[in-house]
Amino acid sequence: MMFQSSRRKALALGSALALAGGAVVLFAGQARAAPAIGQPAPAFAAADADGKVRTLDEFKGRTVVLEWTNQGCPYVKKHYNSGNMQALQKSATDDGVVWLTLISSAPGEQGHLDAAGARAWKARASAGSSAVLLDPQGRVGRAYDARTTPHMYVIDKVGTLVYMGGIDDKPTSDLADIKAARNYVVAALGDVKAGRPVAEAVTRPYGCNVKYAG
Repeated sequence: MMFQSSRRKALALGSALALAGGAVVLFAGQARAAPAIGQPAPAFAAADADGKVRTLDEFKGRTVVLEWTNQGCPYVKKHYNSGNMQALQKSATDDGVVWLTLISSAPGEQGHLDAAGARAWKARASAGSSAVLLDPQGRVGRAYDARTTPHMYVIDKVGTLVYMGGIDDKPTSDLADIKAARNYVVAALGDVKAGRPVAEAVTRPYGCNVKYAG
């Protein structure tokens, strides 16, 4: 009964905020503001696979891509086994973009890696991301309402969230679909570089559910 009462209160709070024009997400019965396009991207601090604490603030003045991953997910495998994700990472970082790959799988869940495991995975996959961030407690993932692997976000040079959603418009695990796909991240980065508003700023993410604790 106490749980039901708490849940009702959280839902009521969410409804009130929604009526006030603010989006919310619920995590463990707690209402939180959802990330919003055109608003400052949620701040974070997380250790990378080399043990260095990285923050969003340190990358002010540079475009940032956030990529949620789970090396056991077939949708992630689609983009890594084909080399598609690595090519996107290399193209973006060669253009000065910071690409951060995040692992929010909890210990004991599919895709969880410790620092050594993350370093080994990155080397094995020939990933071209700027850093792999470890988020085993899901704090960064929940702040961004990251739901799937992959789930992609683009943040502009002043720290504004300008894109969130799927990597492309082919929500399958079939490698053959990549060639004909419209890549939303490439399009968003092109708009940002050209100084234009991102044409498709929100799309539906697809993939495996992020394996949060609980």
